[in-house]
Amino acid sequence: MAEIMILNGPNLNLLGKRQPEIYGRETLADVEAACAALARDAGHAVRLHQSNREYEIIDWIHEARERAAAIVINPAAFTHTSVAILDALNAYEGLVFEVHISNVHKREAFRHHSFVSARADGVIAGFGVEGYSLAVRRVCSLLAG
Repeated sequence: MAEIMILNGPNLNLLGKRQPEIYGRETLADVEAACAALARDAGHAVRLHQSNREYEIIDWIHEARERAAAIVINPAAFTHTSVAILDALNAYEGLVFEVHISNVHKREAFRHHSFVSARADGVIAGFGVEGYSLAVRRVCSLLAG
């Protein structure tokens, strides 16, 4: 059984409450339940974390080096600002999939650049919270070989 770590950046603790016209009404608990069911069906486990603090996300990436076969990450606003998260991901040898709930390319120009994409094995944007499930499905498929 492999572990898939799902990391979420700032303000995603408000998922379902904050700007539902952009981010939808599902919560992180809904995301975790859907991803856990998919992973469980494939014989894997999910650990989901969210933080508004960059250093905690970096610490979880470091932790993933020892315990997780893959990281699914929605760095939120850190996507566009954090070289530190990119550096941590570059030190991680497993699979990395970047997820964005909204289509960042239809939004403000500053959202069009992602530091994380330079390391990601795949990027999913604009599929709502279903993007997390798509990423977990892909991870499970790759882990199955």
